[in-house]
Formats: sequence, structure tokens, C-alpha cells
Amino acid sequence: MAEGDRPEATIRIADEAVATVAAVAATGVEGVAGLSAGLVGDLSSALGRRGGPRGVRVEVGEREAAVDLYLVVRYGVRIPEVAHRVQQAVKKAVEEMTDLKVVEVNIHVQGVVFPPVQKPEREGSP
Repeated sequence: MAEGDRPEATIRIADEAVATVAAVAATGVEGVAGLSAGLVGDLSSALGRRGGPRGVRVEVGEREAAVDLYLVVRYGVRIPEVAHRVQQAVKKAVEEMTDLKVVEVNIHVQGVVFPPVQKPEREGSP
């Protein structure tokens, strides 16, 4: 074998690894409060499956990946804009880190988080 030649080998990236990359990318987008396990997490738990982060489902093939994200967004954001930014961020992160082609990023908005209510301080309180 000549120097630099390598035998052909397969590289398989685990679904959990792709799911983790997707989760980090999604939660880094402004307006995303977090990921929600929702029905996917409940089913996985009931079936005893262990996987990547809750709120992310991926299907990884030899060269392609599809991602489903279950998000909770912050109150007051424009949901379609946040969803679009999440799609772009996840696609970019997964493709750059894994060399897989992301064929779809499906967003499922599971809820909205409201900001905490500030209670006025009472006079004379310590």
C-alpha cells in the first residue's frame, strides 16, 4: 500500500450524536426557551429506549439525515421567524460537523414560556 492510501472503511455517526448537535444548535437560537420531550419523549420512555437529548428525533442514513425538533419558544417572539432560524442553524451545524446532508428539519412548537411576573416589593419589608 502506498503512503497516504487508506483502506476503505465505513464511518457511522450515531443518531444520538447527530441529535446532540441539533439540540445545541437549536437552543442557541434567540427566542427558543428549550426543547420539549412531548409525545416523542413519553413514548421513548415508555418503551425503555434511551437516545439523544429529549425533544429531538433524528433519522440518519449513510449520507443523509432528517431532524425533528420539539421546541418551546419564549412569549412575544415571531414563531415562524424563530422556527426558520432554528432550521437554518441546525442544518448548518449538522452538515458542518458530520458531513451528512440534512434533507429536512421539521419544527414542532410544543409550547410558549411566559416571562416571570415581577412582584412589587412591599414597603417596610426587610
